[in-house]
This record gives sequence, structure tokens and C-alpha cells, in this order.
Amino acid sequence: MLLCLLRPRSWSRRAAVALAIVALALPVLPARAEPPDLNAQRTQFLAAWAAAKLGGSQWHALAKGLEDYPLYPYIEAAALEHDIRSLKTPEVKAWLALYPDTIPAERLRRAYLNELVRRGDWDGFKALYRPGLGDALACDALRGRLATGGKLDFNRDLASLWQQTSLPPECTPVLDHAHAKGLLTRTRIWQRIEHVAEHGPARTIDRLARWLPKSQAAEARRLALARRSPSRALREARHWRDTPRARAAAALALRREARRDSKRADGEWQRLRKHFNFSASQRHAIEADIALYRSTNFTDHALERLTQLPAAAQNGATREWRVRVALAEGDWHQVKAALDAMPKEQQQDETWRYWRARTLQQLGHKQQAHALFAALADEADYYGFLAADWIDAPYTLCPSTIDGDAGAEQALLARPGLQRAFEFYALHLLTPARREWNRAEANLDDAQRTLAANLAYQRGWWDRAILEFASGSGKHLYQWRFPLARKSQVLKASKAAGIDPAWAYAIIRAESAWMPDAHSGADARGLMQLLPSTARHVARRNHLPYSGGADLYDPDVNIPLGTRYLGAMASRYDGAPWLASAAYNAGPNPVADWLEARGALAPDVFVATIPYKETREYVRRVMAFSVVYDWRLHGRALPLGARMPPVGQPYVAPDADSPRKPVRCPAPPKAPADGAVIVPVPATVAAPAAARSSAVPAPAGSH
Repeated sequence: MLLCLLRPRSWSRRAAVALAIVALALPVLPARAEPPDLNAQRTQFLAAWAAAKLGGSQWHALAKGLEDYPLYPYIEAAALEHDIRSLKTPEVKAWLALYPDTIPAERLRRAYLNELVRRGDWDGFKALYRPGLGDALACDALRGRLATGGKLDFNRDLASLWQQTSLPPECTPVLDHAHAKGLLTRTRIWQRIEHVAEHGPARTIDRLARWLPKSQAAEARRLALARRSPSRALREARHWRDTPRARAAAALALRREARRDSKRADGEWQRLRKHFNFSASQRHAIEADIALYRSTNFTDHALERLTQLPAAAQNGATREWRVRVALAEGDWHQVKAALDAMPKEQQQDETWRYWRARTLQQLGHKQQAHALFAALADEADYYGFLAADWIDAPYTLCPSTIDGDAGAEQALLARPGLQRAFEFYALHLLTPARREWNRAEANLDDAQRTLAANLAYQRGWWDRAILEFASGSGKHLYQWRFPLARKSQVLKASKAAGIDPAWAYAIIRAESAWMPDAHSGADARGLMQLLPSTARHVARRNHLPYSGGADLYDPDVNIPLGTRYLGAMASRYDGAPWLASAAYNAGPNPVADWLEARGALAPDVFVATIPYKETREYVRRVMAFSVVYDWRLHGRALPLGARMPPVGQPYVAPDADSPRKPVRCPAPPKAPADGAVIVPVPATVAAPAAARSSAVPAPAGSH
């Protein structure tokens, strides 16, 4: 089968050639009255599409009979893109009219517009261009106007582009012309420089500086230097004359250096505050950033500096870190003072409601603490589960289900965009599947999106439902948000690794949301986001199959390797999944530093003092997901506190006989208005059952 050649990544020319060669041996399906064999159509499509990308006429024979297949436009579009340099505008316009507002049409339009730019055919460009195709083509359109004798207006043509912190090379001649015509005034240039200094790359400032007088250009380049190399800017700032723009550059350099080296920034601040007459707002911003980043390192006097910040210098981050540093120091009176200093709105966040309850408990106000814990325990999240543990209450999990509508589902399946999305998914081509899904979903109302996500769920396209139901009334759709996908495989791999399957499920859910082709900027891949180097090491150590990074997109490879790696990580921390989760996200070395500095803290306090926001939130998310998955597997849930033993206390993964907490739903979520499809499950404390849906069968070839 050709399907075995597919990987969830972009096509290479070698793969396309191989596929086309195999396709030559395929019989062309004859036209017939009875419904075509869908698997045969899919095989035929892949062959024709590969041939079309290679050019020539072979694809016509391979595509015969596919004219009504949902993905057929991709074949013709590929052939047209291959021959882009020989196309004529009328034939492109005609093809675009056949498939308006489709992704293949948008791709062809972009490709042909770029070809028209190469040809200098501005009349053809104008006939086919439409706004919304990106900054490069927007600037090409302006170039075309200039080339045909038109003029520019700043507000109409350039104002939105001017707000971008970085623009493509196609915009350079347009901006040069605008400057020559006096449209880019000095005021406008400085407005963009100041905007970019806060949010954009230094190279943009360097380019803008060339349009300024020599003295002002030097001031602009100081801002660029502050962004590019704040430490160098601070060394040079000692010799700058005290001007408003020099102060702005020095203030920017101090704030950026605070993020990189708060101790050095603090030393430079003590010098430069005497050299420059900083404004009150500049002083407050500098002092807040230095105090904040000193506190994330838990340096001496960090709490004192945060406490002494002027009210005008405080912000949400400095106030929350005042709580975190007080927690790290174990000073519960200071924790209470820090919580009291927060604005009322910030105090209402569940994080700080939990820590107020913990503080009241530590200070002996048991009754007040119990009332706060009880209110928090109504929520199905990390702090809600912890709060329920403190008062020995059941967990609150109120599941909803989806009432399917066969007619509405069939109407959705008749939509070409969703047909294309589901076909690409069935072909394991996940990137184009998501593109088609996103395009189709944008035109659906809330009820239709719910039904569409349920259709995806029924086909094993888990991530569509997870993303759709992340908030709002969908958050109670636990079966859809936390699928027990590949259950036998996860259970088997977890047992082999000696870890709790609920934890393994939680890691997969947190790492990839069940996207098997997930790929991070750090090159982590697949469901459990493993680096190829890590996978290689784990595979060798455990004698597991692995032949390279591409294998990590295969769940059959990724899950066994990922669970073994989790097991090895847990063994470093006496089996504790909460610490292993932190190391899985941040790496073992930072966790070792945190344990050395604060390992005596209670687990919930330790998590609250993790300096990396991403890791802090990751641990909370994984621990909460573990509870939900444990409930989904067993109908009850291991206490979250049991998953978070104190540092150094041995932890043994639970089994089916481990004591688990009951789950309650004291106040089921309110039934939606008439016509909605999400409804509460009546009076249940068990894991949610299957959806009350028409359950349209998944097409052949899907997961």
C-alpha cells in the first residue's frame, strides 16, 4: 500500500518520485455508476498528486475518475504550480473561479502573483490580487501601483504596514519611495523606532536610522544596541550625554539586562541613576524589573525589595512574586501581607485564593481556611483538587455529553471543506488536514463546531476535540478533552516502564494534545515530545526499536520510548511524578538546583516557587490531568496529594487496588439553551460514557 510511505511531514522530491514510479503500475479506475472504493480512490489520489507535482501529463491518466473526489483540486493545482512560468492569466483566473476560497486556489494565487511580479506584469497582478495575502504581496501591490503611475497615501497604503516591527524585502522599495516623497516624516520614523525598540528586532531600527540626521541616527542606533546587546549598551551609556533619547536607550538596556543578569543590571542601575535624570515612569519600570528578576533567583533581600517598591512601580508580576518569595522563606505572615497588598481583582484568581486558604490554615485560622478550600474544591483543576485533599472532600467532576443530530452531522459532512479535512486526516497528512479544518471551522456556528469536533473525535482525530472544548461549556466534556486513546498500548507501555498510566496519559495530553506530528522549536517530536538524541539513548538502553527522528511521529515508537524515559526520570526522584514532570519539561539540571535551594519545602509550595513560568504551569497541568485520567480509567481518582509526596519520600505507582477518592457532582452544569448540543450527564459520579450521538461511522482507513 502507498499509505505506508506517508509521514506527517512535508513531501520531499525523492518521496514524490518514488510514489509516482509506483503509481505507474496502478490500474486506472474506470468510470462506474456504483459508489467508488474509497481506499482505492485515496491510493489513486496520492499517485496522481505526486505525478502532478513532477510535471508532465502522466497525472491526467492517474487522476481519471477522481473529478468528484474531495481532494481533486489539489492535483490540478499542483500541476499548475509546477508549470507556473508558462501559465497565462486567463487560464489561472478560470481555474480560481472553479475553486474559489479554497486552500489550493489560495496557494496558486500566491504563486502566480509572485510569478507576475517576476515578469513585471502589473496589470495581470492587479487583476488577481486581493488584500489579506500577507505583507510581501501587499507591498508588491504598492510597487505595481507605482510602476503604473499611481501614488501612495500614507494612511490608506502604509499605516498598517508601518505598525509591523519587521517587514519583508518586498517592502523596501515602497518605503524608499515613500520616504523620497516625504510621506515618512521624522515624527513617523521615531514613532516606529520607539515601537520597535519595545517589541521588535534591532535590525529594523538600524534601517530606519538611515533616514535620520546624523545626530539623531546615532540616538536611534543606541536603542538598537540596547535591544541587541544590553550589556554593551550599559557600558557605553556611562559616557552618553544625558538627553531624553539617551535616557530611553539606557532604561531599555537596564530592563533587558535585568532579564538576563539581574545582579549586573542592579549594579549598573546604581551607577546610571546618578548619571541620567530618569523620569518617574522610567525609574519605576527599571526598579520593578530588577526587583522582579532578582526575586525569581531568590537572592538575598529579594522580599524586602519587592515589599519596598513604590505603589506606582508595582504590577501583577511583582505582586505575585512577593507571595512566591515569602512562600519560599516560609514566612506565612509575609505571605498574608503580600496577598493583602494585591488588588481585589488579582486576589480573586484561584491561585491566590488557594494560597490565602493555605496561609490561614498555617496561621491557625482553620475555619476560615476550610471555607475557602470548600469553595475551591468545586473546581476540577489543580487547585480545586488540592483544596479537596486538604478538607478530605471528594473531587468535583461534572461531565457533560454531546447530543448528536444525524441530520446536522450529515449536513456537516457534505461541506467540501470538512470533506477535504477528513480525507487528508484519513491519509495521515495531518498538516493539510488541519489547514482545511481551520478554514472550514471558521464558517461554522457554535453548535456546528461542537458536532464537527465530535465527528473528528469519532474518527480518532483527538486534538480537534481537545482544542475545540478547551473552554466555555466544552470544558465539562471530559471524554472528548481527555481521550483514552490507544488505551491498551498506553497501559502496556506504562506497565513496562513501571509508571502510572494516568500520568503517562497526562504527559501526552500536556505535551502534544494528541497530535502525533507535533514538532517543537527545540526539535522535540511526536506525542510525548522526545528529542531524537533522547530517543536514541532510551532505545539503546531498553532495546527498543528506533531508526531515527522520523520514527518519533509514529505513536507505536513514541509511546514506548516516552514512557520508558518517564520511568527513568521518575527514578531520579524516588518515583515522584510531580518532580519528574518538572524535569521532563525543564531538564534535570535546573530541578537539581531548585531542590538544593528549596527541597525542604512542601510540594505545593515548591511548585509555586519554580522560577520558570512554563514549568510551573506545566507541573500543575500534568498533575491535574493525572487526576482526570485516573478517574476516566477507574471511575475514582488517586488523591493529588498522593501523587506529590515530599522530596525524598519514596513513591510507588498506584495499581488497580490502590485507594482512590470518590467523585461528586453536587451542582451539574446548567443545561444550555434550546438548540445546543452539549448537555450535562445526569447524576453521575463515574467516568463519562460514550456520547449520545448518531456516531457516524469513521471512513475506511482512518485511525
